Amino acid sequence: MDIREIQNLIKFVAKSGATEVKLEMDDIKITIKTTEAGAAENTTYVQHMPMGQPMQQQSFAPQAPAAAQQAPATPAAPAADDNSKYITIKSPIIGTLYRKPSPDKPVFVEVGSTISKGDVVCVIEAMKLFNEIESEVSGKIVKVLIDDASPVEFDQPLFLVDPS
Repeated sequence: MDIREIQNLIKFVAKSGATEVKLEMDDIKITIKTTEAGAAENTTYVQHMPMGQPMQQQSFAPQAPAAAQQAPATPAAPAADDNSKYITIKSPIIGTLYRKPSPDKPVFVEVGSTISKGDVVCVIEAMKLFNEIESEVSGKIVKVLIDDASPVEFDQPLFLVDPS
């Protein structure tokens, strides 16, 4: 679809009196929104979809088990001799970390908590999906490295675990 066809589509929608039109084709998604019928202001969004990737529907449920990802556990960097015996649980995705399942519930883990492999240690919200972050190691939480409702980056350390 070229720019001339898009312009003709905008004019057609404006004349028809429709307030919103969505058009999806193979590699293009177009949304045209107009204000009141006959108004001059139009808003058009054109989004090119990557070829070869199916469009995925996203769930807005607070817990999405199919989308739950596990945090990779790797030995902590030997920056301090103190922390070299601990295992670091790192963020597998970019998003906002929450230490509680909801604001009125207690935190998943605290310093001193004993965790087992597969226990949920936090959730990370990414694009309205809440991903449960599970521990890949068993042990005791010795340090929480991030605050509740804080943004996190990929591979950012979240917790230090003593595996002994």
